[in-house]
Amino acid sequence: MNTILIIVGTRPEAIKMAPVVHALRARKDWRTILCVTAQHREMLDQALAMFDLMPDIDLNLMTPGQDLAGLTARIVIGVRDTIRQAKPDIVLVHGDTTTCLASALAAFYERVPVGHVEAGLRTYDFDAPWPEEMNRRLVDPLCKWCFAPTDSAAANLRGEHISDDRIFVTGNTAIDALNMAVRLVTVEKPSVEGFDEKELNARKMILVTGHRRENFGAGMEQICAALREIAERNADALIVYPVHLNPNVIEPVKRIMSGHPRIKLIVPQPYLPFVWLMQQSTLILTDSGGIQEEGPSLGKPVLVMRDVTERPEAIAAGTARLVGTDRAKIVTESERLLHDPAARAAMTGVGNPYGDGKAAERIVKILARA
Repeated sequence: MNTILIIVGTRPEAIKMAPVVHALRARKDWRTILCVTAQHREMLDQALAMFDLMPDIDLNLMTPGQDLAGLTARIVIGVRDTIRQAKPDIVLVHGDTTTCLASALAAFYERVPVGHVEAGLRTYDFDAPWPEEMNRRLVDPLCKWCFAPTDSAAANLRGEHISDDRIFVTGNTAIDALNMAVRLVTVEKPSVEGFDEKELNARKMILVTGHRRENFGAGMEQICAALREIAERNADALIVYPVHLNPNVIEPVKRIMSGHPRIKLIVPQPYLPFVWLMQQSTLILTDSGGIQEEGPSLGKPVLVMRDVTERPEAIAAGTARLVGTDRAKIVTESERLLHDPAARAAMTGVGNPYGDGKAAERIVKILARA
């Protein structure tokens, strides 16, 4: 019986690996162990509970004020000890987090083959996103299986001299997870803390997320000023912003955006309420990576508040558009999408470039051939 150790540390990893965990556990001939580092704690636990998952091993490594070097060291040692105890045949990691990099490195040191889900994403700019771009660049050469979500991601891997026998195009498990969430939301509408849907009152919702490190400071100031301007200029718009808990986000958001009747600053939401908010939105403004994949699946235009993206497929398909942190560009593009149905249709009338929701199934079939 093969033993597969899956390691996650943050909410996005938990969401995107949940379909893989369920698909693996459906096979009775395999032993699947879910290990969490708790790089994030509360948001990680919420995401796992939503998908009816409990960790088999909880390293609980989060500490107040943790820095990247200390966290990396603790994860390498914690995952090393877990590998020595569990003796897995395969370790699976996801994405571009510190948990992903440190876990892959620990497995490599223990000579256990590694599979990287969501491999090959690149901006080729180590400052955007930082440190995630370096994390994912370092992980892929360590891996026996690079599960690329798109042909473009696979091409990036080939360009880095990773051999074809280690590259597998599967689609993105984010779409698998989103489909699972949509089914749950359809059965029972989730409550959104701090928001009453009556506040929409026939208004068009602009859903916002913003938390990237590279936007801290001047970038966040410009984003907040643009959002305030949009609210002041457009009486038919309602801006809903679940505000990330990082002080570098909270301070400018509250200082610039608080007090406007058409701006709702709410607490970060669990995944199901956030999916419901995406469904209700007219457009989405974000600096997140995953939302660039989820928005098109829900037929929502996405404006990306970053200068570069590791998900160029959405830009090429026309489902997303880069606006950076330029105040004027954010305002102009948002108002165009608010008031021009044809502009919205042009961004939502194409297929999702990130897959068909069967990525986890493909990953399991590939591992079964190993």
